[in-house]
Amino acid sequence: MAGYVPGEQLNDPDIIKLNTNENPYPPSPRVFEAIHAALTSNSLRKYPQPLGDTFRRAAGRVLNVSPDSILIGNGSDDILTILTRAFVPEDGLMASATPSYILYRSLAEIQGARFEAHRFTDSWALAESWPRGADLTFLPNPNSPSGTVVDPETIVRLAQTLAPTPLVLDEAYSDFTTWSGLELLASTPNLIITRTLSKSYSLAGIRFGFAIAAPELVRELVKVKDSYNCDVLSLAAATAAIEDQDYFREVRAKIIATRTRMTQELAAQGFDVTPSHSNFVWCRRSDRSVKPIYEELKRRKILVRYMSYPTGPLGAPEGAYDGLRVSVGTDSEIDNLLRELKAIL
Repeated sequence: MAGYVPGEQLNDPDIIKLNTNENPYPPSPRVFEAIHAALTSNSLRKYPQPLGDTFRRAAGRVLNVSPDSILIGNGSDDILTILTRAFVPEDGLMASATPSYILYRSLAEIQGARFEAHRFTDSWALAESWPRGADLTFLPNPNSPSGTVVDPETIVRLAQTLAPTPLVLDEAYSDFTTWSGLELLASTPNLIITRTLSKSYSLAGIRFGFAIAAPELVRELVKVKDSYNCDVLSLAAATAAIEDQDYFREVRAKIIATRTRMTQELAAQGFDVTPSHSNFVWCRRSDRSVKPIYEELKRRKILVRYMSYPTGPLGAPEGAYDGLRVSVGTDSEIDNLLRELKAIL
């Protein structure tokens, strides 16, 4: 297997890093206070809470769900791994839409399972017919790399088609759009939602994610996860971050405003920009290859993510489908990006 390849992490303080969708703003001040309190208390010599009960109560209040419906993870990738181990037998079948998050295929390969990728339509919608038979189906919403969303009615219809096997709604970027699958959970028992605090809560370096599902399902998934999969510091940071909703809303508003400006100005420079519901934008060009643009930006100390897929959405020319996924940075970082792009083009 090739294995999942993360975005570049260069050890250079002068790099403008717009390639892995980190939040350009620091975490809530409460996070630093919580980490300091954990470091100066008696916590580090003891094991952390195995289920993260303090975090689960805080997240339950914020999201209006039962704490018993929350499963904690070392980033949402840990949650995706737990779900794969729990539901997919050797030589089983996993499915996802494509182009999408490339980790899904790697998880299937690690599990010794088969993988089916079903192409999005040319408008980044799901095809009308989706085959049954997968042990586990992933649907990122918003999707990466496109930043697009699938509407609630389509998600319910897909979950009903797949029932009783699970549909995992990967909501790593849902805080940057206008709705969430949380409103569908009560009426869709085979729906599982995964979240991360890496993006909207500025905690990519802490590694914390969680799933939301029926409490009876969470009780079974606990049997599969590592005993203490989240450490004392990550639990303290995650709890403080999710409790500070005023700060969260302030940062989210800034990112969405910058995203709007990025979309307009990249389009003015000749990029085909897909309208995004996330903290990044997907850019392609009809007049030239984008890979040399990525390489020249890197030479100028600006990292964006060049991504290439074996096939694109339905209606795209056959063969490799590629583009640039550009994370939303601070206004100053985006000004630098746009200035360098203008010089390159």
